[in-house]
Amino acid sequence: MEKTGNAIILIILGLIVLAFPLLGVIPFSVLTGVAVLFLGLGLLFMGAASMGESLVMGIVELILGFLAVILGLGFVFNPTLFSFVAALFVFIAGIFLIIAGIVAIASKTLGNRWTGLVSLVLGIIYIIVAAFIKDPLYLGILIGLWLLITGIIMLFQKD
Repeated sequence: MEKTGNAIILIILGLIVLAFPLLGVIPFSVLTGVAVLFLGLGLLFMGAASMGESLVMGIVELILGFLAVILGLGFVFNPTLFSFVAALFVFIAGIFLIIAGIVAIASKTLGNRWTGLVSLVLGIIYIIVAAFIKDPLYLGILIGLWLLITGIIMLFQKD
């Protein structure tokens, strides 16, 4: 019964996010921003605390903490930055998939060639998707579809 309730909630949320796509991006952006902000603050405090033990490590932690605080604040106050970073990660994953696919296709075994072809096609799809999700509207639509599909699968899944 609990799983059915969760599935219905996911379906309703998916439909709401599909109707208002930015409603899907803003919470993800803010939550991710808060998490990265806390990570940055932790790195700043750790960097200041470890300056006595290792100056280089303390400086590295301070620099990383400062960058994380800036990125976290950017995510909290600018969902477009979140969409850009998400698109960047998807694009990089697509590049890795294409490279892995080319390497597998170039190998001598037949099984690796099929795996390589699938990897190559998925890499191209990732790059195409990355081109779209840099816009928060399309990222919101993708999040809404993900919620809707997950809810439908959960609803019809056997225990």
